[in-house]
Parts: sequence; structure tokens; C-alpha cells
Amino acid sequence: MPTIFYNTLTRKKEIFKPITPGIVKMYTCGPTVYNYAHIGNFRAYIFEDLLRRYLKFKGYKVVQVMNITDVDDKIIRNASQKGLSIEEFTEPYKKAFFEDLDILGIERAEYYPEATKHIDDMVGLIKKLIENGYAYQAPDGSYYFKVSKFEKYGMLANLNVKEMRVGERVISDEYEKEEIRDFALWKAWKMEDGDVYWETEIGKGRPGWHIECSAMSMKYLGNHFDIHTGGVDNIFPHHENEIAQSECATGEKFVNYWLHCEHLLINDEKMSKSLGNVIFPRDLIKKGVDPVVIRYALISTHYRQKLNFNVEKIYSSASAVDRLLDFYNSLSEFSDSQISNLDSLVRDTDKSFEEAFDDDLNISEALASVFELIKEVNKFRMRNLLTRKDAENIRNLLDRFDNILNIFSLGSVNVTDEIKNLVEKRSLARSKKNWQEADRIRDFLMENGIILEDTPSGTRVKKLLISDSFRLL
Repeated sequence: MPTIFYNTLTRKKEIFKPITPGIVKMYTCGPTVYNYAHIGNFRAYIFEDLLRRYLKFKGYKVVQVMNITDVDDKIIRNASQKGLSIEEFTEPYKKAFFEDLDILGIERAEYYPEATKHIDDMVGLIKKLIENGYAYQAPDGSYYFKVSKFEKYGMLANLNVKEMRVGERVISDEYEKEEIRDFALWKAWKMEDGDVYWETEIGKGRPGWHIECSAMSMKYLGNHFDIHTGGVDNIFPHHENEIAQSECATGEKFVNYWLHCEHLLINDEKMSKSLGNVIFPRDLIKKGVDPVVIRYALISTHYRQKLNFNVEKIYSSASAVDRLLDFYNSLSEFSDSQISNLDSLVRDTDKSFEEAFDDDLNISEALASVFELIKEVNKFRMRNLLTRKDAENIRNLLDRFDNILNIFSLGSVNVTDEIKNLVEKRSLARSKKNWQEADRIRDFLMENGIILEDTPSGTRVKKLLISDSFRLL
């Protein structure tokens, strides 16, 4: 089955064909580092991780670029309030962002360009737009893109541009422009910007947000590349403006496939400071939710559906992860039977899983095929018919799936020598019927996120996936 993605640009599913056979070039909108990235941001980042991993699973070499926006109005204002340079202010949030990526099992992109390190590239792009007649200078020295000159403007967001107000001089973000729909390419320096500016050929100032992504994506991926991703809130104006300025500068098509992730809601409401429901992954972890549960909660709803993130979602995700990990770890136990029974089930599951992902990353169908496999295998296990060969084949299959899901790997327990010693001490205490000591060791390990499960074949070490005291807000 061919790979199919829903393309926001054409508003339909399309067969994916990369520009260069075997190579996929992909740009993803990254964080603006004025604060920690919240759970809604990470819904998009984990969708992009799933996409990246799937493409590699299909044999493509992926070249991914994710930008870091380290200069904008909020950063300048917040840094000034704290008496810090923008570098001093943003550095802790950059560091935290990469820590959170690793904690949630998100594979690193090839490039993470920072806006402040690519000013020359942005100025060069703006100069091309000026030369091509698509940009003009406002009285205050700022530069704007002339939307009326780009006939295809609105094609991504499906806008009727004629209905947008034109011909009226307005002040927007305290910068002058000719028409309300025009957008800033370069913001001339103002007194409140302090020492945040660059002296360039087009004047003293700093870049607009949209030009950053165009300049950095094309620097690392070329003028025309395969995939651009982001949240649905980026479609307009950000991605629409990226297309306009990029195609007017180069004369080429900018991106072939646009994939957008839907909103994450908290208890059916949008996240906002006023509602007090902004959630950061690191806060969930401090409250006792294991990272693998967060990852599962974020990947288990299809990326084009809104995700309602609530207590029920967290607990159901923990239950699903527990079932997956229990099954995976139980594959070390099998019968002495030599007759393999499950070859066809393994083949069918492999086919179903891959075909589900081939259809616009249909995660629901893919996970359903895994849980159906678990149900069928457990039937054989109950009859003591699971052979060593079957168990190995199933484990290999799940390892193959985990190249995309990263649930079994992220959810695995690092059994240290200290944990091994405590498990052995507890086993010894149990053999001597010293239940008080056995319970003390069990409780100590549980306080440190480790559960001990006694089985006929010995004690199994598991992660505590969610604390009994967990509260979402």
C-alpha cells in the first residue's frame, strides 16, 4: 500500500512522493523560548516524531529541521522586565526544551537553527522580495510584504482574500503598514526594544516571525522541499505567509505536503493562563505520571482529531501502557512445545499495523492491531501453547513496531544493581516468612517508582506508571 497523507494545501488525502527518491526533507515549527513548552506544544512535537519515525520505518532517509524562535516581542518584554539579555533569558528554556524532548522519547531532528544566528539569511531573503517588488518600506523603516501582489495568497487557509479589508492605513503592533493584510518582514528598532536589534543593509531592527521560518527552512532544505508540519493554529497567518514570501522570493513552489496537528484541549477547554489550565510535561512528571504514559496519551488520538486531555485520558493511557508492557515482558515465558502456531498471526498483524500507518498515520487502527495480537496470543498462552519460536517472533515484531511507537523502549525499567539487590533481599525475606521486611522493601521501591509483581516464575520488576495521589490541575 502506498503512503498517504492528508495535505492541508489541497484539502484531500494524497499519495506521498518525495522530490528525491529515498530522501524526505521536512520542516517543523519549533518553540518560541519565552517559557517552557506546554502539553499542547508537545502534542504537535510528538505527532512530528511519529511522522519522522514512520518515514524512517518505511526506509526513507529523513532530514528534519526544527527552528528555535529566540527573539520576539514576548521575549524582549520579559527579558527586559527581568533585567536580562535575550540570550540569558532564553537559554534556560532552550535547555529545558531539549530535556523534555529526551524525556518523552522524541527523536532529535538533524538541525535546530536559532533565529538570532540566521539574521543574514533573513535579510538576504527580504532583499530578494524588495528586488522582486513584493516588499515595501513603511515610514518608520519597517519592511512589509505586499499581499495584494501575490495572487495565490490564501490558498493554504482557504481564504477569500477579496473579503479582507484593504486600502486602509492602520497601526498594527505599533508598526505602520499600507494594508491590514500586509505582514511584517523586518521590524524597525523602537526605543522599547532596548539593545535588541541588528544593524543590517535594510536598517536597524529585527526580523518578523514569518520570515524566520522561510529563511531557515530554505537554508537547510532548499527552496522546494517535501513536508512542512505544525499545529492547525499555524495555518493562518504563519504558514500562509511563509508560502507567500518564499514563493515570491524564489519563483518556485515552496512545499509539497502540509500536515497539521489539531488542538489539544484540557477538560474540553482551550488552554489559557486566565483559566489556569496550562500544563507542562515536567509538571505532570513531578505529579507522578511516567513519561511513557504522557507519550501514549499524546500519540493515541489521530493527529487530525482534537485531543481532550483530562484525568480519564491519563488513567486510560496508563492502563493501556501497563497492558502493553506486561505482555511484552511476559514473552520471556513460554512452553516446551515445539509446534509453532502463530506465524500467520504475526504476518497478519505486521501487515495490518503498517497499512494503518500508511493511511495518514492511522494510529487508532495500528494500536488496535497490537491489542488484537495480545488477545490472540494470550489464548495460546492459557493453553500452554506459546512456543519459544513464537515468543521470539512476537517480541521481534513488537520491537519493529516500537521503531515508530517508542513505548516498549521508553517504558522499560532500568534494573540497577541496587534494585537487583533489594529484590533478592525481599525474596530471601519471603522465603523466611519475614513479611514485615518483605513489605518494607516493596514499599520503599514503590516510593521510588518501582513495582514488584510476584509471578510463578519469579518476581517481575515494573514501573509505577501513575501515582495514586495524581491530580491533573
